[in-house]
Amino acid sequence: MTLLRRLGYYLGGFSIGLVVLAFFLSGKKASCSYGPSARVKKNISTKTIKFSTQVLDFIENSNIDSSSVKSIIAKGSVNFSESNTKLDSCNIYVFDGNIEGSTYKLTIENCDNIATIQNMK
Repeated sequence: MTLLRRLGYYLGGFSIGLVVLAFFLSGKKASCSYGPSARVKKNISTKTIKFSTQVLDFIENSNIDSSSVKSIIAKGSVNFSESNTKLDSCNIYVFDGNIEGSTYKLTIENCDNIATIQNMK
């Protein structure tokens, strides 16, 4: 069998495999969160999010709703230089994000079952 014929069989099988995968995975909500920031965001967003009393007061005084705070977690960036990720029980992450032109900084304690927003500036 010549090299050109082997290459043709390979490309034919590869393209059929791609079509089959696209057909089966088209309706699924599959995501590829391989980067450290994406993994932290996904981990926190799957947990119950609680607000500290300080954050609730800040939200009330600033006329921000809780969905805006959750959008900071989803669309903001994780500042690993200010985060403390080497703790045994609950890691502390700092998120930077914008809401309506204003920049906010969230400090989130990420435990096993609950993520608590401790501070918001």
